[in-house]
Amino acid sequence: MARPSVGEFVRQVRQEVSKVTWPTRTETIQSTLMVVVMVTFAALFFFLVDVVLAELVQLALSVGG
Repeated sequence: MARPSVGEFVRQVRQEVSKVTWPTRTETIQSTLMVVVMVTFAALFFFLVDVVLAELVQLALSVGG
């Protein structure tokens, strides 16, 4: 397959970019907020799991010693 010239490549890139449906400002803000909320929930969940597991390990090690 032949490689297109630089000019042809740029033309194809511009043609493809014109087909993109860009999100509105509101959609971008909503998506960003949802990501922040979900990351916060995930961080809290894993923090709580870590605390519980650390306590269980501490309990198991104190019983054996």
